[in-house]
Amino acid sequence: MGKELSELGIIRDGGLLIRDGKIDIVGSSEEIERNLTALSSQVSAGPGDLQVVDLGGRVVLPGFVDAHTHLVFAGSRLEDFERRARGERYEQIAKAGGGIWSTVEKTRAASEAELFAQAKKHSDWFLKCGTTTVEAKSGYGLRLDDELKILRVMRRLNQETSLEVVPTFLGAHAVPRDTSPDQYVDLVITEMLPRVAKDKLAAFCDVFCERGYFDVEQSRKILSAAKELGLKLRGHVDQLTNSGGAKLMAELRATTADHLEKTDKQGIAALKSANVQPVLLPGSVYVLGSTLLREATAGQASYPRAREMIEAGLAIVLATDFNPGSSPTPSMPMVLSLACTQMKMSPAEAITAATINAAYSLNRGDKIGSLEPGKLANLAVFDCDDYRELAYWFGFSQAHSVYARGELVFTAKHS
Repeated sequence: MGKELSELGIIRDGGLLIRDGKIDIVGSSEEIERNLTALSSQVSAGPGDLQVVDLGGRVVLPGFVDAHTHLVFAGSRLEDFERRARGERYEQIAKAGGGIWSTVEKTRAASEAELFAQAKKHSDWFLKCGTTTVEAKSGYGLRLDDELKILRVMRRLNQETSLEVVPTFLGAHAVPRDTSPDQYVDLVITEMLPRVAKDKLAAFCDVFCERGYFDVEQSRKILSAAKELGLKLRGHVDQLTNSGGAKLMAELRATTADHLEKTDKQGIAALKSANVQPVLLPGSVYVLGSTLLREATAGQASYPRAREMIEAGLAIVLATDFNPGSSPTPSMPMVLSLACTQMKMSPAEAITAATINAAYSLNRGDKIGSLEPGKLANLAVFDCDDYRELAYWFGFSQAHSVYARGELVFTAKHS
C-alpha cells in the first residue's frame, strides 16, 4: 500500500535454493554457490542430485498472479471485435445478439471435454506469459448444469495443468433471455449457490453490478446469500456507470471490487474504510476504448483512478480480465505497460500489484506472490536485465522460462 508498492526488495545477482517445490533459501548467487557442498548434503545423498540452473543475469520475478479472468468459455467473439472496429457500442452489440450472450450459447453447446481442451490451451498461454496463478470466473452458463460444468472444468485444470486456478462463481453475469431479472436472482440464490457451496466448487462469489445487468439491491441479495454459505466476495462494479457498486462492496466487506473505471472519490474512500482491494483491469478499457472515449470527458478514456487509490493507501491489484469479448489477452506484461502509460503507475508499483497484492486478494499471500523462504517456488524468468523493461518493451514476449512449484513448465526457444 502507498509507498510500499514501490519497494520490490531487489537482490542483484541473486539466487534461490528450491526444495520440494518450495523456496528454501534466498540470497546472493555468491552466497549460495559458496555453500553448494553443504546444501547438497541437506538435499540428498550426493552433490550430483543437486541441479544448478544459471539464468545468466536475467530478471527473476514471482510468477504473476492474475486475480481476474474468465478462463473457461467456448469459441470467440470475432464478430463483436469487428463491430467495435466499425464504431458500434457495447450495448448495441449485445442487443444484436453479441456480447456475453453469444459466448453463453457457445459454452452451453460445448461438452465438458471440449471446454477443458480450450481452457487447457488458455492455461498454456498464461504460463508462457509468466503467470502461474489465476482467479477464474464461471458466468457463461447462466443455468445450473452449465455453471457447474464450467466450475468442474476449473477443478480439472487444477488437477491436470501446472496453472493454479482459484474458482469464482459468477452465475450473476447476465440475465438469461427466457426469464426476468428477479426470477433469475431467485434461481441463483435458491438453486445455484447452495449447489456450488455443497460441491465445494468455488472459493468466491462475484456479480456483475451494472446498469442493464444486476442493480445494487439485486447484487446485495446475491452476495449476502453467498456470504452466508461461506463464500468470499468479489464484484464487477462501476465499469460502465458509477452505480454505487464500490460502496456496496465496502458495505459487504468484500475481498475485492473489480473494474472501478467510473468510481469516484467517495467510492475510493468507501473501499479504503472497509479495506477492500481494488482490482484494476486496463486491458478492458483498451479494448473498449472507442466506446469509452465517446462517454468520457475531455476526450480521455476512462481508466480507473489508480493514482488516487494508491495515495488513499489502497492495496491495488492489476489483472488481465482475460475474456473473449472485452479483454482477449492473457498477457500480464501488456497490462503492466497499460498501467504505466495510461494510469501513471510506476513499473515497481505495477509489478507489486500483479504479484504479492494479487496473491493477498486471493487469500494466498502466505503461499505465493513473492520470492521468500517457505513460499511455493513459482518463478517467471525474463530475458532482460532490468525489471522496468517488462513494461517498457511491449507487443512481444520477453519470457525466458517459467517454473511452477519448482518444476520447469515453460521455456522459450533461443537461438
